[in-house]
Amino acid sequence: MVLDQNIHVLMASAALQGHLNPMLKFAKCLISKGIHVTLATTDLARHRMLKHATTSDPANPSIQFEFFSDGLDLNFDRDANSDIFIDALRTKASKNLSNLIAKLSQTTKFSCLILHQFVPWFIPIAKENNLPCAVLWIQPCALYSIYHRFFNKLNEFAILQNKNEPLQLPGLPLLNFEDLPTFIHPNAYLCFQKLLSEFFSYLDDVKWVLGTSSDELEEEVLRSMNGGVVRPMISPIGPLVSPFLLGKEEKVVEGELSVDMWKADDSCLQWLDGRDMGSVVYVSFGSIIVLSQEQVDNIANGLLMSGKPFLWVFKRPSPEKSTEGCTVRLPDGFLEAIGERGLVVNWCSQEQVLKHKSVGCFLTHCGWNSTLETVVAGVPVIAFPEWTDQPTNAKLLTDVFKIGVRMRKGDKGVASSKEVERCIWEMTDGPKAKAMAKRAVELMEAAKRAVEDGGSSHRNLDEFIADIGCKKVTT
Repeated sequence: MVLDQNIHVLMASAALQGHLNPMLKFAKCLISKGIHVTLATTDLARHRMLKHATTSDPANPSIQFEFFSDGLDLNFDRDANSDIFIDALRTKASKNLSNLIAKLSQTTKFSCLILHQFVPWFIPIAKENNLPCAVLWIQPCALYSIYHRFFNKLNEFAILQNKNEPLQLPGLPLLNFEDLPTFIHPNAYLCFQKLLSEFFSYLDDVKWVLGTSSDELEEEVLRSMNGGVVRPMISPIGPLVSPFLLGKEEKVVEGELSVDMWKADDSCLQWLDGRDMGSVVYVSFGSIIVLSQEQVDNIANGLLMSGKPFLWVFKRPSPEKSTEGCTVRLPDGFLEAIGERGLVVNWCSQEQVLKHKSVGCFLTHCGWNSTLETVVAGVPVIAFPEWTDQPTNAKLLTDVFKIGVRMRKGDKGVASSKEVERCIWEMTDGPKAKAMAKRAVELMEAAKRAVEDGGSSHRNLDEFIADIGCKKVTT
């Protein structure tokens, strides 16, 4: 067997920032190995997220992009109408992607189709087009285990009927109800629960499941899935972050497409330059979560009460969503009160911020992309999860990785100003602050070793590439 030097893979995703980011990072990782990559995504990406045109010259080492319609108008609010959006992906988008693959296959021989778990209806399309299918699992391996056990009824989940009964699953700490992914909550997020159920029903047609995590980060849960208990077994190839965070040079290709929905405010990097080492609390809740006005007020007051320097990414709603009475805003007089001690920006280059020497901790919603970035940057966290995998990610950060504290919410699901202040104190001046900072550095170093030559993730990735790139040689 020899490695085919002309391997070309096709990736497919809907145009959601948190889904495209890991796909794009994986694409660049494959390209660095000499593999050609085409990334197919929906027209919304072309309209809203792609800033630059790219060349179609196959000699150019950048990703080639193709687009297909999800069947909805570009101005349709997909966030507010998730049921309709998911149904459109299941029906119209799947058909349009299949047509696109048939068209592209006339001139390009693809080695496999790579997708993620939130577009399960693309798995049968791979089979229809005689393409081996790989899944890039864009959440922790722990979630793969939990969902696999839940949807395949491998374990009892009595906790869903009795919230006071903790859940013990192999390879994981004892889970309380608030630690579970929200997509398995009874009578909640039913469209997403159906989506994941469909994914696991299609798994027999998936040849590879690749994780964005690493063996070192999730050693116990990975060990618990060995021996055929969970099939197909997940193979970690991460932490999947930009080479910049790993201390490697990242090549910038002129004309290469940038998949970002919002323009980063780089002025915050200059502001960070003027702050003491490890002194700044970085606050960001990702691209989707919109907090209530009461919660925004409490976070603002907690930051004021803490007395610590902070950088807050406060994403203002887009003009088309900012209707009167619905816009969440900063408290009156807040910006004047913080003066030079704090900075509020609409968006930032998160990896550059986390890598900055002035950042001491990260108040985060615990999205998996952000979780990987903060682990690789060696920055401890204040965990403030909202939904989907975030509660479980928060449990990993605090009880498995041991690099943070979890913010407690009150009866109404809102954290108080005093709770915000308490968590900041715990991470900056509390008795465990130094130990958590030290542990964060240890995890950072382990993460880097995983992707270096000979590391666990490096080996797993090479095995995948060898698998899709081998061809028989006749003599």
